[in-house]
Amino acid sequence: MKWVLGIDGGGTQCRAGLATTAGEIVGRGDSGAANVMTDLDGTCASIVEAARAAFAAAGQPPDFDRTGAVLGLAGANVADVQQRLAARLPFAESRVESDALIALEGALGGHDGAIGIIGTGSAFMARHGETTRSIGGWGFQIGDLGGGARLGRQLLEESLLAHDGIRAQTALTAAVLARFDQDPRRMVTFAATARPRDFGAFVPVVFDFADQGDPLAARLLDEASAHVEAALAALDLHPTDRLCLLGGLGARIAARLGAPFSAMLRAPIADALGGAVAMAARRFGAAAGH
Repeated sequence: MKWVLGIDGGGTQCRAGLATTAGEIVGRGDSGAANVMTDLDGTCASIVEAARAAFAAAGQPPDFDRTGAVLGLAGANVADVQQRLAARLPFAESRVESDALIALEGALGGHDGAIGIIGTGSAFMARHGETTRSIGGWGFQIGDLGGGARLGRQLLEESLLAHDGIRAQTALTAAVLARFDQDPRRMVTFAATARPRDFGAFVPVVFDFADQGDPLAARLLDEASAHVEAALAALDLHPTDRLCLLGGLGARIAARLGAPFSAMLRAPIADALGGAVAMAARRFGAAAGH
């Protein structure tokens, strides 16, 4: 291989890091969503677009035939999507992993511990020595508790309940209904075709109203934090483990964690893209004689 490529693909964005076989990043690029479980074709397009952008940033023409890629993607832990996607990619060799694995590699380096990725979805992974264990990452429809898409959808559900008089109105539910011109039918029409990232777009307003003391916003975030704590508890962490909460909601949820997890929190050593690049350099750099 002449080049190695790390890909970090999630429900809202795909990032690429182009590196030498020694692991030195020379170019970065990004593109749209890359969730292989919900949109395989779109994921392929996003990966290629981000890879081309990384080559362009490095001042190099796309050289996919001499590039080995490690791709950490949302949804890659389900069914046979790893093999199906790898067969469609243009790189000389592709290794498809879960987004949690590359995030773990980046955040912990060589240390034992765990990570939680709290973004559009949610996934958790722990490592002790050579043993890893993962929890979650099962997708928006029946998983991803504590993630932004589920949080956003729950906000819309609560707003409809408030509209119908089943729940108490709050400033937050009023703001949501105002977004749909006080017409619940518009909300239902939106939800019928909404993707996970569309629901996740409502998350910032939850945090904004929580900061203002809105009781519904506080309850939704307490419930999301409880889901995260339950997942972390199931990982059987040791008191000396390092814990990193990553993703767009990671820092905000981390601030709400109680004992013992709050005492275990550490800043990540590197991000998920750095983890993917490091894994690619180990895998394909060795094959190239580095």
